[in-house]
Amino acid sequence: MKKSIKKIEKISTLNRDIFSKRKRSQIMSAVKGENTLLEKEVFLFLKKKRIRFKSHCSALIGKPDIAFPKKKKVIFIDSDFWHGWRYPKWKSKLTSDFWIKKIDANRKRDTKVNRILKKAGWKILRIWEHNLSKKKEESLKGIINFLKR
Repeated sequence: MKKSIKKIEKISTLNRDIFSKRKRSQIMSAVKGENTLLEKEVFLFLKKKRIRFKSHCSALIGKPDIAFPKKKKVIFIDSDFWHGWRYPKWKSKLTSDFWIKKIDANRKRDTKVNRILKKAGWKILRIWEHNLSKKKEESLKGIINFLKR
């Protein structure tokens, strides 16, 4: 009995994911990139405030979630996982080189997008998923303050 438990513990530390590769791929491919619940909440908030905006503006690099072309301001609503919030702390827990490369590339792309937009005179606000989920009122007030500046 003890040998089998140790064997299971050893296997579980090597493969930290409880799903097969196929199932994990299926789960992750179902994650939406546009019109997420968080985005919809922000869109609804802005509409209630009668603030006009463009959603998923493909004319701009990075395809900002929310754009105010006349004010040259954009808002990105970043997922904690996909955009790597506090990434160095949990990077070692990833079980696949694929995810490390994917998130590294996303973070580099975000940095590049910020640089290019700023150089073109755009103001940028990035809102993290965890802030919008746990500190919604504060995050929404932050959007209003960003637009007033």
